[in-house]
Amino acid sequence: DLPAVIDTIRFMAECIDKIEGSVTNPDSGSMNMILREPLGVVGAISPWNYPLLMAAWKIAPALAAGNTVVLKPAEQAPMSCLRLGELFLEAGGPPGVLNVVNGMGEIAGRALALHNDVAKLTFTGSTEVGKLILQYSGQSNMKRVALECGGKSPQIFMADLPDLDKAVAAAYNGIFANMGEGCSAGSR
Repeated sequence: DLPAVIDTIRFMAECIDKIEGSVTNPDSGSMNMILREPLGVVGAISPWNYPLLMAAWKIAPALAAGNTVVLKPAEQAPMSCLRLGELFLEAGGPPGVLNVVNGMGEIAGRALALHNDVAKLTFTGSTEVGKLILQYSGQSNMKRVALECGGKSPQIFMADLPDLDKAVAAAYNGIFANMGEGCSAGSR
């Protein structure tokens, strides 16, 4: 995961000074302004597969946009995320800007999703839990929600396929890469 994590952080860091607003004048006597402002607290619930990369995909854009983050890593794989939090502080990141909270999803994840001070929640995991996240948003402050939920991804071979052997090899990789532990694993 580490090369992709580094690329993600570098890319988002490069975006920091590219977040701009604009002013338009639709007619005389009026002015429209588009402002890009941080949301505030972004809750991030990351999965157990690719634990550091999935966390970086959530944390880096939120921080680049000026938000604070509360990360709840999967209880099955929290260590890399805890270390990321330590490294953030060692690198001079302000205390309280990146927070890592451990716990079971049913308790810590639910509390994060229901918290009224969380302006947005991003979640990667099962469809079942994604539905709960949407409910929790509605029960609390109608926070913005970004979901990446699991599913079954088909491998489709069309009649005009130029190289069946190459396609079969790609299909094998599509299901068995990372032991089949991917959100878009081609399981059908």
